[in-house]
Amino acid sequence: MKKPKTILDIGRMKAQQEKISVLTAYDYPFAKLMDSAGIDMILVGDSVGSVVSGYDNTLPVTLEEMIYHTRAVVRGCEEALIITDMPFMSYQVDSRDARINAGRLVKEGGAQAVKLEGGAHVAETIRSIVDIDIPVVGHIGLTPQSIHRMGGFKVQGRQEVQARKILADAKAVEEAGAFAMVLEGIPSELAKEVTQTVSIPTIGIGAGVDCDGQVLVIHDILGLCDKYSPKFVKRYADISEAISQGISDYIREVKAGDFPGPEHSFK
Repeated sequence: MKKPKTILDIGRMKAQQEKISVLTAYDYPFAKLMDSAGIDMILVGDSVGSVVSGYDNTLPVTLEEMIYHTRAVVRGCEEALIITDMPFMSYQVDSRDARINAGRLVKEGGAQAVKLEGGAHVAETIRSIVDIDIPVVGHIGLTPQSIHRMGGFKVQGRQEVQARKILADAKAVEEAGAFAMVLEGIPSELAKEVTQTVSIPTIGIGAGVDCDGQVLVIHDILGLCDKYSPKFVKRYADISEAISQGISDYIREVKAGDFPGPEHSFK
């Protein structure tokens, strides 16, 4: 019988200098494939809004949508630790709302942990969620829910003042009780400094090789999202062409009357 990973396993991986692999998933088929391949953690990301629902950013995603997608991912997993993003406005108003909404993602969705964006200014929110025994992953640097303040998807921390703030955010997130943190869109040297400074694992996305682990969006690494192509994404396969060809072949055979054939029909 397979043994599910826990937050203690993830902490040990940093201590033992074993890199942590993370991918996003939003449905049962992809989750099952990732889990079978041995992924360490799966993030049910609010990036579902962009890569699945077609939104321009993550802001329109609702809590109900995140619960739905988390349920689907959970059904496909036996070993991977499953983290779910808390969507925009599910934790920003007050700690009570944050606790209730985090609880729904665990109770109704089946997540084992939640992730929320922000540094020192959300430390009390992180602490309040951890206090009801829900594990939390922090997220600092480029935070997609803050794109209007940041003026778009821009690298953070290149200036000294920004870099010092990110370091302070990392310490605040750690002290608040998060068991890991995502570092997104920051210079690699700064990510290395953060990783060496904090005791909890850092998961990079556009933050260089020195983080304790890496996360990417599954649709990006498989060539299934053509809306954008960040520098930090590596395409490991391009299945969009194969899918398009399969659909075209189906349409052609239906139009020509070649499908269904006798082998696909009942007597």
